[in-house]
Amino acid sequence: MPHHRQRVGPYEVQIAGARHVDGARSVMLDTFYRDFGFGYRPEWHADVIDLDGTYLTPDRHALFVATKGDEVVGTTAVRAAAPKSPPHPRFLAERYPDDTTAQLFRVYVRPGHRRCGLARALVGLAVDFVTRQPRYRALYLHTDTRVAGAEPFWRSLATPVHDARDGHDATCQTVHFEIPLPGRHR
Repeated sequence: MPHHRQRVGPYEVQIAGARHVDGARSVMLDTFYRDFGFGYRPEWHADVIDLDGTYLTPDRHALFVATKGDEVVGTTAVRAAAPKSPPHPRFLAERYPDDTTAQLFRVYVRPGHRRCGLARALVGLAVDFVTRQPRYRALYLHTDTRVAGAEPFWRSLATPVHDARDGHDATCQTVHFEIPLPGRHR
């Protein structure tokens, strides 16, 4: 797979540049409001307001987009960030330390463009990016299993490490995953 860009049918999947920031933010905000139903939450989504400072500027972070023409229709992001405890269990924060963990964020595709292979292609570019960063030992993510198709998608690409669905939190029903990195051991 190319390091920065690939074609998927009529789409282009690539590392984002400044011209993609507004479109990427729109995909993310629409996902929070329309798909998740709880809208923008500053304690969870502050990165979306400053995509440039969070993903485009730092060396070990990246934002990837799927575009059709000039329209951004999908996103994925990577940050040097371990899961935080709270809200996540302490053992996850200990298993995935900040200095060696990449976390996958914002894997979203607009509804009219789903089932075209875009999320898989975006994640593929993200894995390639993380693999080329020698400091990373793990690629961690978590997902809300109430989102249609999320759990089977992640189970096809990643290894589950903790199922936090307990019926007590109506906001999220979270499963935590790790994507294996070729040649890396934690």
